[in-house]
Amino acid sequence: MTTTFKTVTTTIGLAVFAAAFAPIATAGCGDIPARPPAFHRPQARYLMQAAYRPARLVLASDNAPSGASIVGLWKVTLTSNGTMVDWGYAQWHSDGTEIMNSGGRAPATQNFCLGVWEKTGNFSYKLNHVALSYDATSGALNGTVSIREQVTVDHTGNNYQGTFTIDVFDPNQNPVAHLAGEITGERITADQ
Repeated sequence: MTTTFKTVTTTIGLAVFAAAFAPIATAGCGDIPARPPAFHRPQARYLMQAAYRPARLVLASDNAPSGASIVGLWKVTLTSNGTMVDWGYAQWHSDGTEIMNSGGRAPATQNFCLGVWEKTGNFSYKLNHVALSYDATSGALNGTVSIREQVTVDHTGNNYQGTFTIDVFDPNQNPVAHLAGEITGERITADQ
């Protein structure tokens, strides 16, 4: 029992030690041999420290109302000509990436997709969202989808609205369909 406890304690201790010093390790991939490792250069040390700051400090406006940032979890609805096209849950991350779980698509056809976004105005954002589509029976890729959004968060920070386009391509990247419409989002909080 004592030997097992010492082994577990030593293993956990080494793991904590390794994790604490991992950020300053250099692997050498892509380093220029004549230059010292990044953490030895003062300007690189500052950049490395900046990289570990929460991205919301960079992305959120200092004068924006509390919660007005796009960062967070949203229930979204996409409509075109009054007809619901899709709905789901979108998570906008502070690092400029986004992921959506589409409620309008079956998991066998692929209901998760990924995006990248950037701020375009005080409360405005654009999103480039890509998705894959699979045949539910065979599992074969039957297309790729490009979803573009332009959205604006309201002054409360709890809702957004905007426009979207969806372009569908076959596996050879030939255009198959184009759709445009409106998107709305309602923030989901930990208290709901």
